[in-house]
Amino acid sequence: MQHSTRYIVFFAAAVCAVCSVFVSGAAVLLSERQQANVLLDRQKKVLVVAGLIQEGEPLSRAEVGQRFAENVVAEVVDLASGSVLEGVDPAGFDQRKAAKDPKSSREAPPNLAQVRRIPNQGLVYRIVKDGSLQSIVVPISGKGLWSTLYGYIALKADARTVEGITFYEHGETPGLGGEVDNPRWKSLWKGRKAFDDAGVPAIEVLKGAAGPADRDPYHVDGLSGATITSRGVSHLVRFWLGEDGFGHYLKAMRQEGAG
Repeated sequence: MQHSTRYIVFFAAAVCAVCSVFVSGAAVLLSERQQANVLLDRQKKVLVVAGLIQEGEPLSRAEVGQRFAENVVAEVVDLASGSVLEGVDPAGFDQRKAAKDPKSSREAPPNLAQVRRIPNQGLVYRIVKDGSLQSIVVPISGKGLWSTLYGYIALKADARTVEGITFYEHGETPGLGGEVDNPRWKSLWKGRKAFDDAGVPAIEVLKGAAGPADRDPYHVDGLSGATITSRGVSHLVRFWLGEDGFGHYLKAMRQEGAG
């Protein structure tokens, strides 16, 4: 039996409408769970980069939340002054969303990390153990070869020495730029110096191999076959540790520690 063109069009439209209802309904029903999973992943990354858990350590959602609550103090800071903002709930602050809103961000000056907008406020995590500051974790982002990389870098309590680095989102080539996820490469950052003696961001990912941290503190091994991604990581780390990023906050932390 053959159907008219009108019947086929209406039938196809009806099928699409029904499917769209199911898809939309599923998206709404699962959105809360998806947001919870995003939060859980971010908490894990902060704990990993701060050395509080091991990469891939099998922890339940409750265990991650408990360890995060016991060791991490989140703060929202004013990037222009470096001061901590009172009365701003870190749990409800989305730095990436703030950077996209012209009301809560500004256009970035020309920069090698290709960051286009800078949020007026930033989210930092202080790692505290037994009442003592252990390290400081700040978000970082910038262009690699194919994508924008989003992650965290942790500095020890001196706000100068690198504790660790990690990325939670990027689209770099697996086996090349994607090696930013390789635990061996990330381990090379520990003990390096992010700032020189003048307080200027100086850490750099080389094209080749770097020496050990005690003899070559400002350099990290490059990613084999991924020169542009390596260069991009250097640029984005320096940008967010600099004056347009968390530089003022970190300088205040260094002065506080020196005092």
